[in-house]
Amino acid sequence: MAFGIKRDELREWKREAEEGRIAFITHFWKTEKFPGMTTVTKVGCCDRQKLIEWGKKYGLKPGWIDENEKYPHFDLIGSFQQDILKAENKLWQLERLKKPNKKNQNS
Repeated sequence: MAFGIKRDELREWKREAEEGRIAFITHFWKTEKFPGMTTVTKVGCCDRQKLIEWGKKYGLKPGWIDENEKYPHFDLIGSFQQDILKAENKLWQLERLKKPNKKNQNS
């Protein structure tokens, strides 16, 4: 289950992927498949070959591409997520989810 993203952010991710760019979106995530993981970064591109080549830089295998949706993408979690976001100068996507929101500060 995905949550913690705005529609505009998702639209922008889809637009970038459709344009053949490597697109990143990070959000909260809960799945029984990976207990303890609370966030995921989806790195997508509708140019599958470009996505494969990009993934090779980080040791990502083509078989790891999620192709169940219109937008082929890698799901990055754990150390892959943090290391790749840092290398791509996009660590802010993960860090913004770790900031306490104002509701929690007033509790």
